[in-house]
Amino acid sequence: MPAIPLSPAQRAQVLLLSLCQALLLTNSVILMAVSALAGYMLAENKMWATLPAMTYVIGSALSAMPIANAMRKFGRRRAFMQGSVLAMIGAIICAGGVMAHSFWVLCLGTLAIGYYNATGALYRFAAADAVTGENKPRAISLVLAGGIIGGLIGPESSKLTKDWLSVTYAGTYLSLVGFAILALALQSRLQLPPIAENASDKPARPLSQIARQPKFIVALMAAALGYGVMNLLMVATPLAMNFCGHPFKEGVFVLSWHVVGMFLPSFFTGDLIKRFGALKIILVGVLLNFVSIAINLSGVTVSHFWFGLIVLGVGWNFMFIGGTALLTETYEPHEKTRVQGFNDMLIFATMAISSSSAGLLVNARGWEMVNYTAIPAVGIALVGATALMIVTARTKRALPTVEH
Repeated sequence: MPAIPLSPAQRAQVLLLSLCQALLLTNSVILMAVSALAGYMLAENKMWATLPAMTYVIGSALSAMPIANAMRKFGRRRAFMQGSVLAMIGAIICAGGVMAHSFWVLCLGTLAIGYYNATGALYRFAAADAVTGENKPRAISLVLAGGIIGGLIGPESSKLTKDWLSVTYAGTYLSLVGFAILALALQSRLQLPPIAENASDKPARPLSQIARQPKFIVALMAAALGYGVMNLLMVATPLAMNFCGHPFKEGVFVLSWHVVGMFLPSFFTGDLIKRFGALKIILVGVLLNFVSIAINLSGVTVSHFWFGLIVLGVGWNFMFIGGTALLTETYEPHEKTRVQGFNDMLIFATMAISSSSAGLLVNARGWEMVNYTAIPAVGIALVGATALMIVTARTKRALPTVEH
């Protein structure tokens, strides 16, 4: 059955959300490009160089459930706009921290920007709300495709603004205020459907009951472990390249292409999910993660970092979008904000662990150990997705017999 095309109003909302995603990723890529290096510059103990990147993710994790409640009370648009305001405040704090040579003020600023990251992570669910059921994977995919723009603008912006002010990186953090203002302007034009209320007599299920569903578990594993592994390797990359003697511009170049790898496939990932199913796409993403680790372990030239992170980006795309599409099948409309917030809280918690581990591992044990650490996490995702696929296939085969 052919898909129902998006209406002009739906296309407009998906486009606005995609542009918001572009600005979110511009913010995120800039932070990832400079935070570990700024942390290394300011931290007395270099083992904690990636803590500013970690507090960014911790801020996201702490904000996920409060944001879900705010969206249920006030709507998605208002919550998105609050996130942009927090991004401006956090960026100013970061710039002030760098200017004052204060490592902990820098961490406080990235913690505040984490709220913006947590609101922006819900753009994909807002897109799913804005379209009909069979178009949800495509809308999610197209919104995430906006990240390509962030992958191009973010690294170039970090290079141009790195020495704007007298202290290295202060100007880069200050530039985030401008991107947040643009996001605020776009968010003000969103016209999203209201969060669905419970129109039935059926009460919302406890989160513990929803979370016990095999589909929920695999959806969470795909998104959380995919994001955790990607974040572990991405956060460690600037430091690893610096230790290998590669200049800052080469690290920015690698991160830029990594983000392109993360989001370019989004133009067709949704269609692949509709054709083959979310589980198969998740499994392809898992296999690409293994390929990326193998490339990273085979050498430390710029080409190795570049190719390994491109493949890692594509693997993340398949795991994250596949996991998001699978998650939308696990809840009723009136349950979605709590489930989405809970899901993202766990994803950000996983990212916080990987962010903290990245700095410790690359400083103490080197780039190789960072990659070896990622293997078990990818293996868990492989086992979970494969098990659910087998169970689903057996259930489908049994259905005709039951009906007969």
